[in-house]
Amino acid sequence: MDGLSALILGIIQGLTEFLPVSSSGHLELGKYLLGDTSMPKESLLFTIVLHAATALSTMVVFRKDIAEILNGLLAFKNNEATQFSLKIILSMIPAALVGLFLEDAISQFFHRNLLAVGLLLCFTGLLLFLADRAKQTNKSVDYASAFWIGSMQAVAILPGISRSGATIATAVLLGIDKEKAAKFSFLMVIPLILGSMAKSFLALDTSATTPAILPLVIGSIAAFITGLLACRWMIALVKNAQLKYFSFYCIIVGGLALSIALG
Repeated sequence: MDGLSALILGIIQGLTEFLPVSSSGHLELGKYLLGDTSMPKESLLFTIVLHAATALSTMVVFRKDIAEILNGLLAFKNNEATQFSLKIILSMIPAALVGLFLEDAISQFFHRNLLAVGLLLCFTGLLLFLADRAKQTNKSVDYASAFWIGSMQAVAILPGISRSGATIATAVLLGIDKEKAAKFSFLMVIPLILGSMAKSFLALDTSATTPAILPLVIGSIAAFITGLLACRWMIALVKNAQLKYFSFYCIIVGGLALSIALG
């Protein structure tokens, strides 16, 4: 992968991470159109690094919320921060198990598999459409809903299923307020992505061909900067806009991916 392709993919990641349209699906479509020939595990590593960059931009945007959570935890009391942290940990378990035991199978989906990406984008569109028709309430995330949201996050490891879209849609279908659902969705992924990135680096085979560092650096910087700029207004857009419009977009892009795969 050359530097220009990495730059383009980093921008795509930064812009699409905070919309319910599957950043991974857009990355795989972008890789295909740019002619990327990386091996599956190298391609997955590049995707993980870009996700880590946008996770870092999320940490910068939500630094006050994260600081409040950490301060609450250091009080060593059963307070709101402790309960929120436990819900985050609970939501991480399904995706962590999938990442630990199904990594090799999942990596195959990150290698020019446009048929799967197209089908899963259409699935995302359907899920968002159903969520758009759900009754709006002011319910907060509880432990049961945290587990179900986390289970959908595990499914959303597959490219084409929007992580934010799937988790926010699941939360809305469970009756949770869209703003609270979006905040939980963006915060719950930070430790999971950073852990996944650390695992990938530790598992790198230094005796084999080492992935090119420059594209990783260029892509991650582009993803961080665009993610930082886009995060706040993207969250406001998700909170205020109707999810059905994102649903239509996912179905259109999914149809495009299917037409390329079957054409």
